[in-house]
Amino acid sequence: MFSLKDAHVSNSITHTIQTIQEKIRQAAIRVGRDPASIRLVAATKTVPVAYLEEAYRAGVRIFGENRLQEAQEKRQILGPREGLVWHFIGRMQRRKLKDLVGNFSLLHSVESLEQARSINAMAEKLGIQQAVLLEVNVGGEASKGGFTSQEVEAGMEELDQFPHVLIQGLMTLPPWRENPEEVRPYFTQVSQLRDRLARQGWARIRMNELSMGMSHDYEVAIEEGATMVRIGTAIFGSRGEARNQREE
Repeated sequence: MFSLKDAHVSNSITHTIQTIQEKIRQAAIRVGRDPASIRLVAATKTVPVAYLEEAYRAGVRIFGENRLQEAQEKRQILGPREGLVWHFIGRMQRRKLKDLVGNFSLLHSVESLEQARSINAMAEKLGIQQAVLLEVNVGGEASKGGFTSQEVEAGMEELDQFPHVLIQGLMTLPPWRENPEEVRPYFTQVSQLRDRLARQGWARIRMNELSMGMSHDYEVAIEEGATMVRIGTAIFGSRGEARNQREE
């Protein structure tokens, strides 16, 4: 039976998504960007399937998971839906790569040349091309994976040789700052890196995408060039866990 509590949650999620979409639009307009060029990735870690149903009804078409088993369970329950795609936004463990490749529209967090080689080999066996983003550890934090800016630039020639990996752009998780303005320099740095790489005219690599920005700083990220923002807490509320900067 549909309860008043269910109705409240439904209305709350719908309203919140509408508010976020309007903030995305306004942030884009402030810097002369087309709002349609920015996509909302709903970060759904630990979020109940019923909430995902509401988000879909409210217009969200990209769900981002960072736990493989949880993603598999949710996808089975929700089934295929018009326009719905799944991204993997978590850190990718080597032993789980074989289950990630070919099962997500986009892998946001390729963190090394070795990992890219493995994905290419697995995708070749499947006869597919796997779309990915390269994760840049812009803050140089030991607790996070990802290329340094120098490693990305040094590895581009080899990365451009992988026929089964479709590199679409960059992703970053800057150091946490309470004030979003203090994160802006990190976003700027990655945006400038993306632009430098894009100008070099690679055969296979594309630098069209920039995945950065979460619930507390996505407007700043958009102002600095983000094409995808990963938002969880601002839509679904706190999970009651320690902050996870990968997907919030």
